[in-house]
Amino acid sequence: YNLEGGIQPAIGNLSNLERLSIGDVGRETIPPELGKLSRLRYLSLYGINGPIPPEIGNLSSLEEFFVSGYFLSGELPPELGRLSNLKVLDLAYNSLIGSIPPELGDLSNLEVLNLWRNGLTGPIPPELGKLSRLRSLNLSENRLSGKIPSELGNLSNLEGLDPFEWHGLNLSVNELNGEIPSALGKLSKLKTMFLSYNNLSGEIPAELGKLSNLTSINLWHNELSGEIPSELGSLTNLEYLGLGGNELSGEIPAELGNLTKLDWLSLGENQLGGEIPSELGSLTLLEGLSLSENQFRGKVPSWLGDLPNLEWLYLFGNQFSGELPPELANLSKLRLLEAYDNDLSGELPAWLGDLENLRWLEVKGNQFSGSI
Repeated sequence: YNLEGGIQPAIGNLSNLERLSIGDVGRETIPPELGKLSRLRYLSLYGINGPIPPEIGNLSSLEEFFVSGYFLSGELPPELGRLSNLKVLDLAYNSLIGSIPPELGDLSNLEVLNLWRNGLTGPIPPELGKLSRLRSLNLSENRLSGKIPSELGNLSNLEGLDPFEWHGLNLSVNELNGEIPSALGKLSKLKTMFLSYNNLSGEIPAELGKLSNLTSINLWHNELSGEIPSELGSLTNLEYLGLGGNELSGEIPAELGNLTKLDWLSLGENQLGGEIPSELGSLTLLEGLSLSENQFRGKVPSWLGDLPNLEWLYLFGNQFSGELPPELANLSKLRLLEAYDNDLSGELPAWLGDLENLRWLEVKGNQFSGSI
């Protein structure tokens, strides 16, 4: 449906319309007359200005509702909770404000709720835990606060839809606090969990080790404390594990060596110490490993040279001593090696010149002798 000069109120006269897609209409507002299109099943708007009129709640046949393009503003009308046939509500990348209406928990057929990158505030309504058919929940990059409702653990079909970049559970980049609910360990279908860049505290629940379908879990930059649960070693489908930027302590559990599909392991910016378990040498698909800014002592493990796919190795800000192990010469794909601010000594090894893919080397703040 091609419109020139904006969306005219007369559009409400198209009573048989089932599908409507409008884009780049000069930042026009949504006319309330759209609420008359009782047979409309698909509505996609791009570049629309102003608020969502409450009359949209009259579209009883609507199954998919998309609005994107920065300009949508105002608050989410609670009348959206009347869209009983709605399967997809995707209002990402706009300027919505205010709180998430608890009435959205009445959308019993909803499969996708995507409110990514708006200006939403207030708590996550526990009523969202009633969305039993929900497969993707993305509330990231808002200003939501309060605790993560334990009711989200009732979303038994939450998994994620990768082809559409609809994540399983994404609450990252908000102002959420409190503990991670152990009830999230009931989300047995979940593939991706992103809770990074919040103010979450307490320990990582061991129950997360039950999420056997997880491929990615990112808890970066929170205030999590305690030890890394050994139960995370049961997540054998995991490809990304991000625990950096917290206050985790203790040793790295040897069970993480069971994560043989892992290609990124980020443990930097914590208070971890002790011996780095040699079991991590089993992670042969690993492309990135960050152990930086912790309290590791002793020699840099020689088994790091057994990781043939390693491209990014971050060791800086620890208390590693001795020489760099010659086994690192086996890392033919290595692009970055940051080992600065340790207690490393000896001469800079000549084999560094054999790492043909190395693009970034930083070893200042050590006790190396000789010349390059």
